Amino acid sequence: MRCEVSPAVLAAIGCLLTGCAPQKPIDRWRAARFGMFIHWGPVSLRGTEIGWSRAGERRGMDRKGTEVPVEIYDNLYKQFNPVLFDADEWVSIAKSAGMRYMVFTTKHHDGFCMFDSKLTDYKITNSPYGKDITAQLARACHRAGMPIGFYYSPPDWHHPDYRTERHAAYVEYMHGQIRELCTKYGRVATLWFDGLGGKPEDWRARELCAMIRRLQPGILINNRVGLPEDYDTPEQRVGRFQTDRPWETCMTLGHQWAWKPDDEIKPLDLCIRILVRTVGGDGNLLLNVGPMPDGRIEPRQVERLQEIGRWLAEYGEAVYNTRGGPFAPGPWGVSTHRGRTVYLHILFWEGDELRLPPIQKSIRGVRLVGGGHAAVEQSLDGLRVTVPPEDRRPIDTIVAMELDGPAAAAQPRREPSGSLAFGRKATASGSRWEDNAKAPAKTIDDDYSTSWMCDTDKDAWLEVDLAEPQKIGRAVVCEMYDRVREFEIQYKEGDEWKIAARGGRIGPKVTLRFEPVTARHVRLFIRSATDRPEIAEFHLFEE
Repeated sequence: MRCEVSPAVLAAIGCLLTGCAPQKPIDRWRAARFGMFIHWGPVSLRGTEIGWSRAGERRGMDRKGTEVPVEIYDNLYKQFNPVLFDADEWVSIAKSAGMRYMVFTTKHHDGFCMFDSKLTDYKITNSPYGKDITAQLARACHRAGMPIGFYYSPPDWHHPDYRTERHAAYVEYMHGQIRELCTKYGRVATLWFDGLGGKPEDWRARELCAMIRRLQPGILINNRVGLPEDYDTPEQRVGRFQTDRPWETCMTLGHQWAWKPDDEIKPLDLCIRILVRTVGGDGNLLLNVGPMPDGRIEPRQVERLQEIGRWLAEYGEAVYNTRGGPFAPGPWGVSTHRGRTVYLHILFWEGDELRLPPIQKSIRGVRLVGGGHAAVEQSLDGLRVTVPPEDRRPIDTIVAMELDGPAAAAQPRREPSGSLAFGRKATASGSRWEDNAKAPAKTIDDDYSTSWMCDTDKDAWLEVDLAEPQKIGRAVVCEMYDRVREFEIQYKEGDEWKIAARGGRIGPKVTLRFEPVTARHVRLFIRSATDRPEIAEFHLFEE
């Protein structure tokens, strides 16, 4: 009789013999760093947002949808026939982009199931297409060695029992569908819930997560079912610098999660900077594509993904299997590390050199990733990094430093900005972000990885109360993305706001010097921007 031994068992035996420890699922996931998110369904026939464009009642929320009438939205599946869908092609596209895992939307808030659930008729196998999309994609991922995760929305605005006096029946339905996803499609790497808040008891979350882990040992679960579980999920923004708990930024390649005709695709340099800033903050990036109604990923999206893949083919050593830090993110860029190597991702040069705080390790070697010349001078005062202009890269200049010990133990000194605004009171136009991760106070905390998001793309303001009148002659403003096109530094004199300085674009960092003024209340006033800006830091100095 022949005895088959699985690769996992062989790897475990090898680790026992050599004394190594098998890698944990969360460590494998972190090492991947870059994945593909896919939002798709019958709504692509309309080119509107998945779930959110469905009109009518949104039980559990205090607002209604208005865009696509319910009777139209809920019947789109009767016309949905994506005959050009090719699961192997999707996996190939993800691999060509340098993505190392995928997460597929099996059910969004609209309740439509992209898998053959036995618990509902509102599903892909009842469409003209008639086949289980989730099954095809799972098989293709397994063939290619690509980890596959499933997005599932606990909210369901289509189900008649959801958020009614029969909600307990809906929760049974939900648990049944999660059981199907965990038992019918082979190995599942992640379950990505999108609970729109909610408490654990709303979904019987502890019981649910226990069932998932019993059915899929080693699976990872995100933090959107009322429990913290394995990792955090900042959405449409780069998460803050956080090394003590795993996190994953989810972000769209365009503006919309589902396919939108003529959507504005993010340029390559922005995509790379988002990826690099995410990894430098110690997070993963889950970048979303929205396939077209015929089943293809739009050629424009494919082209951008392949460009990202070509960049990663050259510079991926500074992304994959790294951790964020040891240097905190700044306007200049971020750092990543692995073993004894620190990678400085210099995204923005201000002058001829980059100055960084001292580290508690000695530098034994320096090289420029991709070729060229770089130098790092180390002293008790810090590091002085130089790269000749002709060797700097247009998107990300990566300097690798080899240390005499583990890079994780380098522990750079935190350098305070000395801003008069630090620790003061900040307020802003609109109240949407007051108690959020994007509160105005995030702009005066000396932490470039946090930010305040404006509510509008024009006539938005951020005010700092300095507690007492202060002399101010210089302002430094840092933006997460290059969106601002016109702004002013204003100060309050009596009841009137006066202009101290004017500027155009902000980008990673802009410094304005002006005739000194004395004021207690100073504000950044954004006249216009290409989209809602995110201000990372707003610093004020005497001179």
